[in-house]
Amino acid sequence: MEALFSILIGLFFAAAIYLLLSKHTVRILLGVVLLGNAVNLTLFTTGRLTREVPPIIPAGMDTLSPGAANPLPQALILTAIVISFSFFAFLLVLTYRAYQELGTDDTDEMRLAEPRDEQLPPLGY
Repeated sequence: MEALFSILIGLFFAAAIYLLLSKHTVRILLGVVLLGNAVNLTLFTTGRLTREVPPIIPAGMDTLSPGAANPLPQALILTAIVISFSFFAFLLVLTYRAYQELGTDDTDEMRLAEPRDEQLPPLGY
């Protein structure tokens, strides 16, 4: 099962990098979301994938049984899902406002919208 997840993680990372290299902001946004899902799936896979033994400490024991899934990556993933969703919402609003202001989602055309006569910032102090 972990080999299947490893292949899926590789596909997610490859698709995310491909989308992040695009010049359209909507594709970049989808690449960020896909990258976050790939990282979450990586964390989930590191916590062992078992169905037989839940991550619950039995009565009378101090630690988990050896074959149990690790609950720490699962807790980290829940936190990462909330953070990545809020980051996605922020980027979505930012992309929409940029589209409203400039009338395009092409990053090359966004660069052309900058004023030409503006001086460069100081290069040294």
